[in-house]
Amino acid sequence: MKKNNLKGWLYLLPALLFLGAFMVYPLIDVLIYSIEEGYNSASQTFFGYGLYNYSYVLHDPYFLQAINNTFILVAITVPISTGFALLISLALNSIQKLKDFFQTVYFLPYVTNTLAVGLVFMILFKKTPYSEGLVNLLISWFGGRSVDFIDGPYWAKMFVLCFYTIWVVLPFKVLILTSALASVNQDYYKVAKLDATPRWRVFTRITLPMISPMIFYLVITGFIGAFKAYSDAVALFGTDLNGAGMNTIVGYVYDMLYGNSGGYPSYASAAALILFAIVLTITCINLMVSHDNVQY
Repeated sequence: MKKNNLKGWLYLLPALLFLGAFMVYPLIDVLIYSIEEGYNSASQTFFGYGLYNYSYVLHDPYFLQAINNTFILVAITVPISTGFALLISLALNSIQKLKDFFQTVYFLPYVTNTLAVGLVFMILFKKTPYSEGLVNLLISWFGGRSVDFIDGPYWAKMFVLCFYTIWVVLPFKVLILTSALASVNQDYYKVAKLDATPRWRVFTRITLPMISPMIFYLVITGFIGAFKAYSDAVALFGTDLNGAGMNTIVGYVYDMLYGNSGGYPSYASAAALILFAIVLTITCINLMVSHDNVQY
């Protein structure tokens, strides 16, 4: 038995070394950076250890703005994208002819470069000296006033960012839910049809419980992905996200390391650990909620 245990640990050793080098060590290093007060990246010196970096970050207006933007993005995009993905998947599952074709069409945005899609969205929504943009043209056709969605009011910029994020994540969710619907045992539907069960009851009593693990998976990964949003905002508003008022927590961390206010790894580490704590807390809450609502 001991020999088999030793062999098992030897098989796991490469993976453990990889995890230790690229996950555990960086996490410990970030924790140390976050409590080093007055760290100077040029001289590699600091004054002492403490929680000043966390206090600074939590009182920084740019970080508070980034938290506000990130939470709005998460609260809007995760439920809407998951709901739309479920509706589209149900529609695709009911189509027999050209089903594979429509699945391919819906999946195309997922394999397209994120920055390329962002540039297309910017062209559609941005007002220029020569053009109002396609979206504003459509708005004017219905008698509305044109809006600068890229350099205009905050609500307009947040609308574009949420719209873009939903568009980008929707194909993956559609693919997962379509696969989940295809794996549901058809015998349940046959029995429900014999009993003349209404469609809404079939959906709530059979379909939804059977695919609830996949929905829960998409919600969890959706929360994590939305909290890590950065490239989406850069694709739409450029690299000066603080100036545009559209920075995210990950963008704030990047700015503290390499941006205009860069060279402060201690502040960046503190912000990164705050983000880690937020994501961990929300994930734990989702796990507790799913314990009674997800059927495995």
